[in-house]
Formats: sequence, structure tokens, C-alpha cells
Amino acid sequence: MNEKILETLEYDAVKGQILPYLVSAAGQRELRNLTPQTNRTTIELWLTETNDGADLLRLNHDLPIPTLADITPQLKRLRIDANLNGTELAQIMQVLRTSLRMQNFFAHLAENQVTLRQLPSLVDQLVTLPEITQRLVRSLELDGRVKDEASTKLHGLRQLMAKTEVEIRHALENYTRGKNAKKLSEPIITLRNERYVIPVLAQYRKQFGGVVHDQSATGQTLYIEPGNVVELNNRLRQAQIEEKQEIQRVLTELSDLIRPYQHELGQNAQVLGHLDLVNAKAKYAHALHATRPSVNDDLQVNLRQARHPLIDQHVVVPNDLTLGLDYQALVITGPNTGGKTITLKTLGLLQLMAQSGMYVPVAENSTVAVFDNIFADIGDEQSLEQNLSTFSGHMANVKHILEQMTDRSLVLLDELGAGTDPKEGAALAMAILDQMGTIGARVMVTTHYPELKVYGFDRQQTMNASMEFDQASLRPTYRLLVGIPGQSNGVAIASRLGLDAAIIQTAQSLVSDESQELNAMIGDLVEQRKQAREENERLQALVKDATTKEAELAQKLERFNEQREQLYEQARSKANHEVAKAKKQADKIIHHLHQLQVQQGAQVKEHELINAKGQLNALHQEANPRLKHNAVLKRAKAKHQLKPGDDVRVKSYGQIGTLVKARGHHQWEVQMGMLKMAIDEADLEQVTQQEKRASQPKAPRKRPVRTIQTRQTSARLDLRGKRYEAAMSELDQFIDHALLNNLTSVTIVHGKGTGALRKGTQEYLRSNRRVKSFEFATPSNGGDGATIVFF
Repeated sequence: MNEKILETLEYDAVKGQILPYLVSAAGQRELRNLTPQTNRTTIELWLTETNDGADLLRLNHDLPIPTLADITPQLKRLRIDANLNGTELAQIMQVLRTSLRMQNFFAHLAENQVTLRQLPSLVDQLVTLPEITQRLVRSLELDGRVKDEASTKLHGLRQLMAKTEVEIRHALENYTRGKNAKKLSEPIITLRNERYVIPVLAQYRKQFGGVVHDQSATGQTLYIEPGNVVELNNRLRQAQIEEKQEIQRVLTELSDLIRPYQHELGQNAQVLGHLDLVNAKAKYAHALHATRPSVNDDLQVNLRQARHPLIDQHVVVPNDLTLGLDYQALVITGPNTGGKTITLKTLGLLQLMAQSGMYVPVAENSTVAVFDNIFADIGDEQSLEQNLSTFSGHMANVKHILEQMTDRSLVLLDELGAGTDPKEGAALAMAILDQMGTIGARVMVTTHYPELKVYGFDRQQTMNASMEFDQASLRPTYRLLVGIPGQSNGVAIASRLGLDAAIIQTAQSLVSDESQELNAMIGDLVEQRKQAREENERLQALVKDATTKEAELAQKLERFNEQREQLYEQARSKANHEVAKAKKQADKIIHHLHQLQVQQGAQVKEHELINAKGQLNALHQEANPRLKHNAVLKRAKAKHQLKPGDDVRVKSYGQIGTLVKARGHHQWEVQMGMLKMAIDEADLEQVTQQEKRASQPKAPRKRPVRTIQTRQTSARLDLRGKRYEAAMSELDQFIDHALLNNLTSVTIVHGKGTGALRKGTQEYLRSNRRVKSFEFATPSNGGDGATIVFF
């Protein structure tokens, strides 16, 4: 990729926006060297890495990369057998520690079934040296200071130094207090020549003895080491000398320890820097609301709702940019300040970003091509040093582009042919576009020449476009309209800016009728296109709203039908109950009549009794025969006819249990063996006694119950960040699932925090008779932030 296009399209400004997200020197160096690639395999690989980084960011798994210094100078010094100082060794230690943490981080992701595509193989390249890392951590602070634990001798020397300093200060404090204090210029203890002294007034010099190490500028104060602390200072100084020697010996030993691993250290730093850059790309994509584009080798670009990344994303107007599908060249016309140049730069810059493995600020399902080079002639190319006019500068650029471009290149030309006679400029622009079309490159060009509007209609694989212009306000909308040439609107804009009306009128009279008619026609097309777009947006909003309401109404209708049938059944049941009562009463009356007939000889005819009873029977309500065979209602009816004591199959477990009681809306308590569980009624289906007997073992001897494991049960439950009630409910279900899957032990991660989850978890475990025992996890597995349960 040529360097000029990177400068023209402000590629470095995009890299500058990524820079704040980097924390390692190696990552910053890789960003500086980052350039767009022309190999599709490399581009896809980089985009996949950015995709992994975005997935981790979405899952709140930030890569554990601290601030890492550049260790290249240290490795060069090790190569020539030089020893490193404490700061340099600490920087290498940080690289080794981060390498170890990174491998542990990705191992933890794998345990939690977080699937990534590319980064795990990159992390596998890290070389961890646990013993050397441990030795460095034990010996060095992060700022490079050597710890007491670096060696036994160093530990002893520092204890001796601390003890000696206490003795010295205790001895000197006898001079800073009491009657001797008035003989000092200040009652303090200070250092001169790395020895503890006191500031004595010159006239009392002989009363203190000892050694004079310094005096004030006036000579009135002498810094004296009293005789009774000389030996203590000597002992301290000797210990300090031995400490420096021991520190140097430790640093030499540590340098020799890591010297054989120069290549591995350099590779680790490089891998960590690359991971840092991937993480920075992902964070930049999140801030930009960018998405991953698909990549093709067919030189087809389809950027949906593309936005320029360097413009405020709250004000930039997105546009659909296509090239290479239905046409190879796009000619954009329209007034100045309408957004033509920004459109050119947006297309070119987004291509550079995608070919660098970055997400781009476009809508989903956008496509980018793989260009072997991108060329641009944008801006004022005037050069006083080379004695070139603006036109000459542009032509020199175009000449270079024509010499370098191929059929796999993208060419962006701003105001092609401008700066000379309009007739000649237009002719030259058309000839240049013809030559580029012959070569087969993809071209986007802006112009003011009306001849190029006709060119866009006449040439194959060429399309006109324009930047929309609001005719009412005479202001640009910055929307790209493909298929419609633009108007210059120069006279109209001058009028809006307040130019004298007489001048405006004269200018309009000088414009040919043909040009005015063409502008009027284009203006009408633009207005119609705007109205069509607005109407389309309105209709799409209505369709979306109607679709949402339709789904909502369908759901409510299904529920209504279920409830209506249930109410019908309840009404029939109640009516039949009343009829049964009436029949019972009628039977009593008829029986009484028979008795009267027998006893009194009354003539009650039998057929009258039968007719009366038939009329009573006719009151009985039968179910609607048409609804009996409705499959949807039969399923709904079966689902809502559950009652306590029914035998049901729990579909998710493949087990048969018995309904105990209803619990809440669409929830049932089910007894399965020794367990009682709350199950959603959608997970239940009634079974017949025959099915129940068939599911029971035929042999009289006891056999272990085998469950069909239809849901994956983990031996670990993480309750952190959840509300107390939701956590306890999830814990209850988790314990049931663990027992059904015959797990012997599980781990409950409740964190430390306020302790509410931990207390609630343990109270629940104490109340569950299937729990044999429980205990806190080991310190390396969470300590009192996790509980291990044994069944």
C-alpha cells in the first residue's frame, strides 16, 4: 500500500484513536508499524482476532495485560553478557508474570466453555518459566528494588543495618534533648557523607569531640559525629557496603538465570504486545459502535450506513456506499460543501481499516474488497517549489496513478479536470475515466462538470450519483443519492448568502435555458427521491410496529382461547352439577308419586313420568363436538387439566412423578422419588396408568434408578452479582439437578461481599437432608468465597 494514500486519508489519525487503549510498549510499537494488508488470509486472520477480543469484551473478560515496558534494550545487553540492574530485571519479570497469568486466564476461559477462534493458539506460543518467574518475584519489587528475601545474607545485613540505625539514633537523641540541646543550632539528627551527625554550634566544638564532616556556609554550625557513635557509624557503613555488594551479586545471578532465555523472552513480549493491540482494536470498535465486515476477492464493496470514523458519531450522516456490484465507476456531482469529498475519504479510509484487521463503523452485513492498492487525488496539489499550478499538480498525480494502478486497485479522484478551461477539463476527465475503465479499476470521482453527468448515463459500468440538497433551505443534507446526478446550485447559494439581487438576476439570465431545464429536472428527481425515501422509512416503521403488535395479539389470542375453553368447561361442569341435583330431586318426586299411586290408587300414567324425566335429562350440557377434535385445544386442554395426584412425565429429565400441588402461575410441585421439585407445566405431560406400569421395573429386586440426562449439569454454580431471592431459587434448582445427575460433590461460588449470599447458602445446605457435609474451598480456589458441598 502506497504511503501517500495513508497520509491523504488520515490513516495515522485512526491509529491515534487506538493508541490510548494500549498499555504495552510492544503493542504501541506494533501499532506504529501497522499497515493495511493485501492478502485475504492475513486480513481474515486479523479480523478474527479482533472478533475474539470483542467477544471477551462483551463477556466482561478483560485481558490481564498490565503496563509493560520495552525489554528490547535489556535483551541486547544480555546478548553481550552484560548484567542488568534491578529496574531492567523487574521489567522482564513483569513480562514473565503476565505470560503466566495470560495462560491461566485462557485456561479458565476453556474450563468455562468460552469458545474463541484465534487467540488461544496465539497464547499457546507463550513460554512460561515458572521457577525463574518465582525467583524473580521473590527477589524484586515492581520498581526494581531488591527484596530482603533475595538472599539469606542480604536479609541478615538489612536486619543488622536497621538495628544499628536504631542504636545510633538512640545515642544521638541524648544530644538533641536536655541541656545539650541548647548547644545545637537545631535539635535534629542528619546525614553527612552517609554518616549520622548532629549540627553543633561552633563555640561548643571541643565539648563534643568526634569527627567534623561538614560546616554551614557561615561557619557557625559544624556537623559533628560524636565519638560515642563513630564505631556504630563504622558498623553501619560496613554493612551498607556489604549490602551493595550482595545486591550486585544477586542482580548478576538473576541476569545469568534469564540469559539463556533471550529468544523466549523476546517472543513473549511480542505475543503480549500483539494481544494488547487486539484488545485495543476491540475497545476502539466498541467505542465506535463498529462491526466486522465480510471480505471478498471479487472487488465488491457494499458498506451499509457507513460513517467516517474521525467525525463525531453523533452528528455524522451515514450513507450506503457500493462499488463493483452493478457498476465499477461512480460519478458524484453536486454543490460545494455537500459532502462529496468526505464520501470519497469515507470509502477509502474504511477500506484501509478493514484491510488492517479493524472493525469499521458500518451496519451489519457490510462487505469490503481486498484491493492491491488504493490511490487518491484529493485536495490542492499546488507546489511552488516544483513550479506546479493546481491543475498541473493534479495531472501529475493522475499520471502517477495511471502508471501504478491495476485491475485490482481502488482510485478516488476529487474534482477531476478542475483548474483549467471547463471544456478541456471535462474532455480530459472523460478520457482519463475511459482509460481507467479499460484497465478495470474501481473508481469513485467527484466533479462539477455537467458533461460528466451525461458521461455517467452513456458509459457502461458507470453510475451517476449526487449529494442531496434541500431545495427549501438551500442546505446540504449530506446524503448520497445513487442514480441521480446533482445540481451545482451556485446561483441559488449566492442568493441565500445575500449577494445583490440585480447580480443574481443577471446571472440567471446568462444561464442557458437548457441548463436551467436540466437543473429543474434534476431538482424534481431529487425531491421525488427524498419523498420516496421518507415514505419508505415511514412504511418500514409501520410494518415493524404492525409485526410487533401482530405477534403480541397472536399470543394474547392463544391465551384467550385457552382461557375461554377453560371457562366453557367450568360453566358446563357447573350446569351439569345443577342438572344432577335437579335429577336427583326429580327422582325423589317420581318415587314419591309411585308410592302415592300404590298407596292411594292415583292414576299417574307411566309415560308422563318418562316424559318428565326426559325433559330433565335434556338439561345436561354436552361438550361442543366440533371442539373435541381440535388438536390445538386438545393439547391446551390436556395441559390445563392437571390436578394434584396426577401421574406426569417431566420431559427435561425423562422421569415420571406425581403432582403434589400447584405453585404459582403455570408451576407445579412434582414428587420424583425422594425429591420434590418445582416444574413449569410446559415441561409436564400426563401419563396413563398403563404407561406408568410399563415404566416400572418388572423384577422384584431393587435396581438403581437411571435418569436420562437431557440437560447439561455443571459441578459449579456461580451466584456472584445476583439478588438474594433469585440466588436462593437458582441454588435450590441446582442442587436438585446435581442429585438427579448423581454428582457426589459440587462447588457453590457465592463471593465474600456483605456475606448475605454466603450465609443464605449455608443455611439452605443445613436444611437439606440430602447434603452430607459442606466446607469452604481452599485458598487457591476461592477460600471463604466458595463452598464445597458433599452429598
